[in-house]
Amino acid sequence: METLISVILPVFLLIGFGYTAAWRGFFSASNVDGLMRYASNFAVPVLLFRAISEIDLGSEFDLTMMASFYAGAFICFSAGMLGARFLFGRDWEDATAIGFICLFSNSVLLGLAVTERAFGTDALAGNYALISIHAPFCYGLGITVMEVMRARHGPKRTIVPTVLKAMFSNALIIGIGLGFAVNITGIHVPDALSSVVDLMAASALPAALFGVGGVLFRYRPEGDMRIILFCCGISLILHPAITWTLGTLGGLSVDSFRSAVLTSTMAPGINVYLFASIYGRAQRIAASTVLIATAVSILSIWLWLFLIP
Repeated sequence: METLISVILPVFLLIGFGYTAAWRGFFSASNVDGLMRYASNFAVPVLLFRAISEIDLGSEFDLTMMASFYAGAFICFSAGMLGARFLFGRDWEDATAIGFICLFSNSVLLGLAVTERAFGTDALAGNYALISIHAPFCYGLGITVMEVMRARHGPKRTIVPTVLKAMFSNALIIGIGLGFAVNITGIHVPDALSSVVDLMAASALPAALFGVGGVLFRYRPEGDMRIILFCCGISLILHPAITWTLGTLGGLSVDSFRSAVLTSTMAPGINVYLFASIYGRAQRIAASTVLIATAVSILSIWLWLFLIP
């Protein structure tokens, strides 16, 4: 119970404040949109830029940790897509969007916040290593499969340009890419600019979590409840179970194991709704899954924390 109160509840209470503010009309829809635009297009990319630019690439990029998490993510994407197609009879485009819902953990807004509360700031190095390729991996996989499905009866030459354009116009990927550039080249960031980066990075998680609460207020548990529960089960149970198993077999260190497993326990993030909206596919399922899985994850994360050493 102490873990629930001290680690998990503060994160979800902040989301709840945002939800309540939107519900009671103290924070309008345009306010929520503006805050989320600031968080997702500026503050969070800057946070990732700072983290990636300072991380020790040699020691923190544990290949076993990355493989444990991303093998689980790929299996969950495949399970979600194939389940949607063959269990629920969705067409391939809908099935791909549903696979993306099962793929994309909320590694930044919830993963960083919960890990920091549970194990301290020093435990975040593994999280940042995972996050550094999270958006490129997930969007790369989702967009590629979706464009292949859309083009299977048309010209194939548009697939690669479409994927590259979508990837390199994403603010998260730009922030991560610039962080890698600074890290690898050793470019010195001027002190004044570094101070600005620190200020924006400090605002990223509180602003984003509050904004997520406002966004979740718009969502309603609509659509096929069986598919929604199917997606929740894959995200909250299957992904951490696979990551746990592979991490144990791979002999991960305690810190790497914590980062990989705890990140994999996170509910799907807002990005799954954005992906569904881009293609106009499975939007109600995406929205409802984010809402329900986020609420259920309060308890599921607590249970996984009891098991993590």
